[in-house]
Amino acid sequence: MPGPLKRAILIVLDGVGCGELPDAPKYGDPGSDTLGNLSRAYPALRLPNLARWGAGHLTNMPNVPRLPLDQCVASVGRCGELSNGKDTTSGHWEMAGGVVETAFATFPQGFPKEIVERWCRENNLPGVLGNCTASGTEIITKLGEEHMRTGKPILYTSADSVWQIAAHEESFGLDRLNKIGESARRLCDELQISRVITRPFVGKTAADFKRTYHRHDYSQTPPFKTMMEYVLDAGLPSVGVGKIWNIFNGRGVQDSLETEGNTDGLKTLEKALSKYDRGLIFVNLIDFDMLYGHRRDVPGFAKALEEFDAFLPVLESRLSADDLVVISADHGNDPTYRGTDHTREYVPLLAYRKGAKAKALGNRGTFADIGQTIAHALTGNAATLGVGQSFLPELL
Repeated sequence: MPGPLKRAILIVLDGVGCGELPDAPKYGDPGSDTLGNLSRAYPALRLPNLARWGAGHLTNMPNVPRLPLDQCVASVGRCGELSNGKDTTSGHWEMAGGVVETAFATFPQGFPKEIVERWCRENNLPGVLGNCTASGTEIITKLGEEHMRTGKPILYTSADSVWQIAAHEESFGLDRLNKIGESARRLCDELQISRVITRPFVGKTAADFKRTYHRHDYSQTPPFKTMMEYVLDAGLPSVGVGKIWNIFNGRGVQDSLETEGNTDGLKTLEKALSKYDRGLIFVNLIDFDMLYGHRRDVPGFAKALEEFDAFLPVLESRLSADDLVVISADHGNDPTYRGTDHTREYVPLLAYRKGAKAKALGNRGTFADIGQTIAHALTGNAATLGVGQSFLPELL
């Protein structure tokens, strides 16, 4: 059954939160506010187009004006997370219609010795380096040269539920790295770990090691029917741009368009808009999180936001009144905050339909309101998903 709109574009600004959730202290994140704190730490930040879309209503940003709604072109609100956790998988899964009630397992002291040894035997590895909680950039600087001498991959984790493997793209080999990542995924299913991430890097010495965009995420498969599958059931395309396929292990993603960072992601989105005139285009822009949030790089984060801001007029020029654009995020990653991990925050809700009057959408109780709305827009069913409430009537 067709819905009232032909196409939906969901853009996830990975890690771009907009204020601590009420339960942030439980996660060690009181006072986190990715957009607000970034704005205060980087007074030169200018986001005129996001301000036009209503971003000034998301949180207090001194250099992003809070325009009256009748001067905004998009409806605006915030979404809270029902899932336990603050990671990429739970955020995207909830957006697509499933709440993660039991948090994925974390291993702040490193992974069990017997599991690591089993993994090494299965893959004929001489051992591992690290097996600790670490920053991905710092650990390759510290252990990268030893890895190249010994052939031992670097194993590490974070506050999130991730088994991360760093290895040199040339001396260790990208194919081999991905094979041991696939092997780790099978073990991590037993441990209830959300994601395995392979982290290739290049360079000759610690001074010039650099991670590449050939990373691969191996996620668990969602145990529920996703928003994307309902779109496919309606006979419409479901397209993933960036790491969407990886996050859902392909479930509900008909076409996957890989990208190398935000700039390439925006170019790929432009091409997708020309190719797909109906259905869902689900985009993840990774650099906010991977390059700037985890590295606590305030200027880099700010410039990435300004790049996205400059893209909005291009996006608007490619849309009709039959399109719905939703801009959101999967969690926070406050670049001004202590540590290097994600932060438990509200995420933006900016919903644009050409010619529609901007409305206040308020603080929503779950990310799933986004998926429910998109499914409603494309299938005509206001209660497609098992969780979430559609705000499509406000946009029509």
